[in-house]
Amino acid sequence: MSTPNASGWKPGTPVTGHNAMSGPDTATGNRALMLEEPLLFEIGHVETTGVDLPEPQGGANRLGQLALACVHQEYPNKISHVLNDDGDARPPRELTPAFFGCYDWHSSVHGHWLLARLTRLYPEAPSAELARAALARSLTRANIVEEVRYLQAPGRSGFERPYGVAWLLQLGAELREWDDPDARRWQAALAPLESAAALQIKEWLPKLTHPIRVGEHSQTAFAFGLILDWARVAGDSEMAELLETRVTDYYVEDRRCPLSYEPSGHDFLSPCLAEADLMRRVIPPDLF
Repeated sequence: MSTPNASGWKPGTPVTGHNAMSGPDTATGNRALMLEEPLLFEIGHVETTGVDLPEPQGGANRLGQLALACVHQEYPNKISHVLNDDGDARPPRELTPAFFGCYDWHSSVHGHWLLARLTRLYPEAPSAELARAALARSLTRANIVEEVRYLQAPGRSGFERPYGVAWLLQLGAELREWDDPDARRWQAALAPLESAAALQIKEWLPKLTHPIRVGEHSQTAFAFGLILDWARVAGDSEMAELLETRVTDYYVEDRRCPLSYEPSGHDFLSPCLAEADLMRRVIPPDLF
């Protein structure tokens, strides 16, 4: 049961206004950036941005080609997993047959998300048909059965947690929001892996005593934003309430995030900006 914090706001209270996730699609394709306020990179909303940008069809195709070039390229490959016996010494295409390309598992997952996102937004792009074929090849029930088996094997409770798991759930959210018969079939195939990934997070969050504030894959703020998006799209109220409560515990009293410390030599995510982007999903605008 969530309780009000010092400000009187209670986790789980619906967020409305410019912090709510009701904004228009943006060129980034990231729900985290769908705000009803001026964004210089927003497409087709000159009335709010003051900038009239063309639809990035060429950019969409270029990004699609990048994902297409790697989602089924098996090598080079960085496998990071616990071997339980000789049977685990197998090639990536056998260990994780849906997501074995793009050098590592999480990159393959967000490569598939990119293909789904671009094809949903730009169905006439030159890469759209190839993207559909790639998604159809990967997101089969047989492949996902093996992915679930891999994820649930002994010693893998923390596999790709939180970054890769967050992108897997974001892929599920993208497919759920895509009104397309192929997307519905792919989402149905992916659903068992979604459930296994969500359970991994639900079992971990009560044990996580502090947030992880680095600028790399283990950062919690960026991942929690993607997972919260999925929970709301998928209607998983248990996950949404758990995340909102834990996020409040971790971050709501933070002040003056030290942006002058960023970036560190290994950062590819900003800890401060990711936290701000997470919290605008969770707390009301007047407190944000």
